[in-house]
Amino acid sequence: MSNRTIAYFSMEIAIGDEIPGFSGGLGVLAGDYLRSASDLGVPAVGVTLVYHRSFFRQDFDEEGRQIELPVRWAPADHLERLDTQVKITLAGRTVVVGAWQRVLTGVGGGTVPVYFLDTQLPENDPEDQAITDRLYTGVAAERLSQETVLGLAGPAMLRELGHTNIASYHQNEGHASLVPVSLLSEALEGRVGDATPEDIEAVRDHCVFTTHTPVPAGHDRFTPEVATEILGRELMAGLTKIGCLDKGALNMTVLGMFFAGFINGVAQRHGAVSQAMFPQYEIDAITNGVHVPTWVAPSTARLFDRHLARWRHDNTMLRYASVIPLEEIQAAQAEAKLVLIDEVARSHGATLDPDVLTIGVARRATPYKRNDLLLSQPDELRALVERAGPIQVVYSGKAHPLDKPGKELIARVTAAARDLADDVTVVYLQNYGMGLAALLVAGVDVWLNNPVAPHEASGTSGMKAAINGVPSLSVLDGWWVEGHVEGVTGWAIGRDLGPDVELPIGDPEVDGADAAELYRMLGDVVAPLYYGDPDGFTAVRRGAMALNGSFFTTQRMVAEYAARAYRRAIRPGG
Repeated sequence: MSNRTIAYFSMEIAIGDEIPGFSGGLGVLAGDYLRSASDLGVPAVGVTLVYHRSFFRQDFDEEGRQIELPVRWAPADHLERLDTQVKITLAGRTVVVGAWQRVLTGVGGGTVPVYFLDTQLPENDPEDQAITDRLYTGVAAERLSQETVLGLAGPAMLRELGHTNIASYHQNEGHASLVPVSLLSEALEGRVGDATPEDIEAVRDHCVFTTHTPVPAGHDRFTPEVATEILGRELMAGLTKIGCLDKGALNMTVLGMFFAGFINGVAQRHGAVSQAMFPQYEIDAITNGVHVPTWVAPSTARLFDRHLARWRHDNTMLRYASVIPLEEIQAAQAEAKLVLIDEVARSHGATLDPDVLTIGVARRATPYKRNDLLLSQPDELRALVERAGPIQVVYSGKAHPLDKPGKELIARVTAAARDLADDVTVVYLQNYGMGLAALLVAGVDVWLNNPVAPHEASGTSGMKAAINGVPSLSVLDGWWVEGHVEGVTGWAIGRDLGPDVELPIGDPEVDGADAAELYRMLGDVVAPLYYGDPDGFTAVRRGAMALNGSFFTTQRMVAEYAARAYRRAIRPGG
């Protein structure tokens, strides 16, 4: 592609745990995307918000219920404050927006700046200073205020910082959907309602929209009253006139899709599900990936260094992990497992056995992900262990503070852990973040994912596990539809129902059937292979590493966006 810049907008971008401005997969994906852009020398910039009070630090009370604690950190310790400021109108007030910077440097020396927008400035009223306070506030007006800062101040900040040769504005989910509105407003000197079809098409030439959730509740939607309060009557009247609202409401996903020249889901299955959700738009699919150097364990990195030249520069080299001796793969994973065991002992006071089949379950705690499915029938689990051999389970993951069912799910897991203590060791590690995730995806033996299909958009944690030689045991949904080769890269729970079958969330019959299949696979296939044929189990590790680890990378993903999503903007005359 040309040297014109890709501007990547995301409500959260995960750089590292030291910058606690992310809550989970969306931010981690954004960080991995930008790290791979720097590795590949792709001219890109990232734009997000700085969150002075972050998301929250997770702890548990004596009953195992989640407690949310404030996070204390100083942006000045980890980011560079820039002098540049821009102004936007928000709720009828002038709000000054500043910025912090962090520069990512790739393996070949390429650099990508990430800008963190900030309203905690003395020029602003206390109410406006608090806009960049907490990530994912539950108050609609506050949340739209944050998205207005990202979408309207973000493009203006890029111009002020000298990024004037931008080819594509990539909106990573609907939180950034005011970006094209800003572009249209700038082109028409604020008269959005006067936009012609040609004006709108000119914006679409430079806008890409990625949707990340097949769950309707995951799409931000603001009432006309809230949208008018924050954006103003004139802008809302203009958006109404050009037909980009959703029955009068400001649906950020619909808004982003309306102005996008390319729209995609984040897995092939998710693209099909999203197309059914939004039939009025053409929705493609570019499957997510992970940044291999970030997520590979030190012991696995040394293994790759010995056998796969330049794997950091070219992740497809992992395909040749297929010829690495099994004993070396087993040794690397055993070392990673001991590192995890040491961390569990240090942080949780629990003792894990390095010889016992260890299952990892770590992701956001919310009902459709069913993190507690493995523990849902304790007597069946005890019978499985008696028949097939011991297992131990390591959990982690936060629930949104306002997600009461998600918090109840965590409480069920911790209660089941106490009930099963004499038969199955179950630990729940608090405050899931990038560092802990890296230990888990490399240190367990099997990565378990059992959402209610087809509600999983992608599921990048299983990709991180694969590069470390940890196979998945998963429902056929999200990325696993593409990555699953039975008995070669891991194992499926149940059969592929296809994109047109939507199972109900919280249905006892569905959950019971899936739990029975999960126990069957663990007891009849996975555990017997682990205990009865160690070389056979390690061969599956190697298959996951070679087949999935080499493909489900952000190197491949960034190249695919460049070739397909950004093509309108970089075509001759574009």
